Amino acid sequence: MWGIIPAAGIGSRIQPLAFSKELLPVGSRLESGVERPRAVSEHLIERMIAGGVDKICFVIAPGKSDIINYYGSRIGGASIAYVVQQEPSGLCDAIFCALPLIAPEEPVVVGLPDTIWFPEAALAPLPDDEFSFLLFPVDRPELFDAVVTDAEGRVEAIEVKRPGAHSRWVWGAFKLPGAVLRDLHALWREPGRGDEYIGTLVNAWLARGGQARGLRGGEVYVDVGTLNGYREAVALLASRPGPRDSAVVPFRVLQQRAALDAAARRPDLAPVAANDQGDLAGMPAGG
Repeated sequence: MWGIIPAAGIGSRIQPLAFSKELLPVGSRLESGVERPRAVSEHLIERMIAGGVDKICFVIAPGKSDIINYYGSRIGGASIAYVVQQEPSGLCDAIFCALPLIAPEEPVVVGLPDTIWFPEAALAPLPDDEFSFLLFPVDRPELFDAVVTDAEGRVEAIEVKRPGAHSRWVWGAFKLPGAVLRDLHALWREPGRGDEYIGTLVNAWLARGGQARGLRGGEVYVDVGTLNGYREAVALLASRPGPRDSAVVPFRVLQQRAALDAAARRPDLAPVAANDQGDLAGMPAGG
């Protein structure tokens, strides 16, 4: 199963940063008992893998090579591919950049890399064979894409950043068959469309007889793309059980571990013996 991570945005709401916003340190992990920071996008990747994803596609902008340097080609049990969104043309365009990689029969999960949400296993109940949204309750749905559903959980409409939203449940991730993703792409390419937001495109798809389901499986959702959201995410993670060891470890961390292990095995970098310290102490500076 594929996981698409749109990561081409410049993060204007939380600038200035000297790196891609997807690598913003939020939370931590334990490494051999030592607490280390982790990038905000690691949280989404961990949740995707827990939900069955074994292939991840990062959609990045030109110049965001730090994401490639950080994650490499594999993390946990998932392989990683990268595609480039040449122009900043919105979320729909970013998602569809990954379409050539995805077979019609393959299920696909889409999530946003600058969000923190719980429970961590919330993606697991989403079915493979139908379009479904993972929904979270929020206090200010007008800042998000609020999802209106009927009593059976069928999606009736998505209200994109609408004041006075009719639902306090917003989507934080969604899952759909590759064939449905292709249908959405075909609709998006029709004259006069080219939607920026997935919500408006889904509304048009529903109007043509498409179906989607909303699953209220989320407990808490934080958008880390703003300074206030960053503070909320830090507080949220601090209120949860402390950091733990994780099998979802980025390439850069593994590379650093390997370098430290190699250095520890080098005899010339071994701790200086007591009798050698005396000889070294008598050496001239720089000798």
